[in-house]
Amino acid sequence: MSDILVQPVLRSPEIDAGRLLHRIRELARIGLDDSTGGITREGFSAADRRAQAYLMGQAREAGLAPAVDAAGNVLIRRSSSDGHSTDRPAILMGSHLDTVVNGGRLDGAYGVLAALEVLQACAEAGVESRYDLVAAAFANEEGALFPQPFWGSMALAGRLADLPREPLDHRGRPLRDALRAAGGDLDALGSAVWPHGSVAAYLELHIEQGPVLERAGHSIGIVEAITGRSLLTIQVRGSAGHSGTTPMEGRHDALAAAARVVLAAEEISRGQGLCRVATVGRVDPHPNTPNTIAGAVRMTVDLRDTDAGRLSAAERALRTALQRIASRTGTEIDVVADTRSAPVAADRRLRAAIAHSADELRLSHMPLPSGAGHDAQIVADIAPIAMIFVPSIGGLSHVPEEDTKPADLVGGAQVLLRTVLRAAATERI
Repeated sequence: MSDILVQPVLRSPEIDAGRLLHRIRELARIGLDDSTGGITREGFSAADRRAQAYLMGQAREAGLAPAVDAAGNVLIRRSSSDGHSTDRPAILMGSHLDTVVNGGRLDGAYGVLAALEVLQACAEAGVESRYDLVAAAFANEEGALFPQPFWGSMALAGRLADLPREPLDHRGRPLRDALRAAGGDLDALGSAVWPHGSVAAYLELHIEQGPVLERAGHSIGIVEAITGRSLLTIQVRGSAGHSGTTPMEGRHDALAAAARVVLAAEEISRGQGLCRVATVGRVDPHPNTPNTIAGAVRMTVDLRDTDAGRLSAAERALRTALQRIASRTGTEIDVVADTRSAPVAADRRLRAAIAHSADELRLSHMPLPSGAGHDAQIVADIAPIAMIFVPSIGGLSHVPEEDTKPADLVGGAQVLLRTVLRAAATERI
């Protein structure tokens, strides 16, 4: 294959391993729960803003130019005069800083800090490119507090019609003020959109979040496709009452109805096999007191599959089940918010470039799918994308025990750097 994307990188800047690992340790202090060892940096929370400030501070110290767009994304360039345009398209790389509640230190954050390291290494070496090299920290990828996951990447990719006009968090509080505190502006969200042609390629480095690489003994995973996801926020409304004086007959217990929703979601995947996995990850009953029947419950159902048809069928089945449960329990059940991301295949040429970069570094690699969703599948609306995985110890992620060997963290960043250099030297990706 004679494509320049797979030609050897003869001269290359180097990753500063100590600097990368130090930043990973420092960022892990932000949102740390000393009692559990977990990290809580929900999107647009105070901890998330502190993480954003740390990243931007590190970029400025490196002589780079960080900025926050209207969606709350942090975008870092080599020069503040750079801008996104079709005249000088970008090679974009990054991930996200926000976490789930009591999550791990590497999910998302590793990819952002590795992108910063690659950008800094290229700047220090004076790498010239026809492309604008940009490191990105996308806002609210997880949707842990505000149930609009992939918020930042959806805005960048121009999917504004898929976002609510006045987003609310799980407790009904508006995003508007939190976004403003993060440096964004809900009224100017259109300014965060990058047009088609402005991104030549997007590369995302990430921990695997599963056991495949570790069990196979490989250092690098080359993602072939990213799973699709339907995330539904569901409101169950019943009637609150005293838990001791209200007879069982005639109760309209929102939490009992919500429990049936949990079982229905599990049945859709485990029993009917309509999608690969289905998860109820959040249940918020109200008033949530020991001696009161729940009058309302807000909850989420997460459906995932790499086949778009199966994913749609699973969602239809869930909505039918919600109607049936509401009728049987005398409650009202509505889907009050939904977010969808389609399955996405990674670009063939970029996958080949990753493989050749790993070969040059003598790092063993294998192809595999991603069972988790990532910003990459959203950016795929406007650009070719690829993802690099490094092993997760024990296959753990989204938990305090989430970890990856330092050598694998550095190796993944080295592969990202060489892949970026290959792409940067290419006339047309």
